Amino acid sequence: MQRWLGLPAVAALMLSACVTINVYFPAAEAREAAREFVEKVIDAAPPAPAPPPAEPKPGGGGGMALRGPAPGFDPWLLLGIGSAQAQATPDITLKTPAIQALQARMQQRFDGVLRAGFDDGALGFTHDGLISVRDPARLALKDRVAVNAAVADDNRDRKALYREIAVANGHPEWEPQIREVFARQWIASARPGWWYQAADGSWKQK
Repeated sequence: MQRWLGLPAVAALMLSACVTINVYFPAAEAREAAREFVEKVIDAAPPAPAPPPAEPKPGGGGGMALRGPAPGFDPWLLLGIGSAQAQATPDITLKTPAIQALQARMQQRFDGVLRAGFDDGALGFTHDGLISVRDPARLALKDRVAVNAAVADDNRDRKALYREIAVANGHPEWEPQIREVFARQWIASARPGWWYQAADGSWKQK
């Protein structure tokens, strides 16, 4: 009879582990993810070539190779604790097809149309993570329609990006924080001579 008295306490502990999951916003991980994403979009340099595949080691024989846990395997599930350990070391994933498609479109648009607008001073990064036509007079008359359309398309993709990152990481409520982190990163990654908007709405040049 006595050994059964401990079961409620054990059950309560396991239930607590199930529901006490760290849902704090991983700011450092988000900043690193934003930096990698933004630099890929605005970096004009070609990507570095992939390293050659590793050569198999000699003398491997026919022995059985030791393997780690299968992808997606969570040993905490065996105890009914869910992904508590994973949540303890959060990571912001940008590897969903939707996010990568947004990144590819933004990179193509930036190289094709928007970069020239930033170089000429016509465009600037806003303080809320978007792009604005800061000085239309700096745009050639023949380019204004195309640039305005590209800005509108890019801002639509930016809003979708911030929402998609939050949803893809299982926390839609993180969207405002994701957007704030990216807004700061666009400005931090702006090249010398580009314009950006300060928190008070004024425009500044790097």
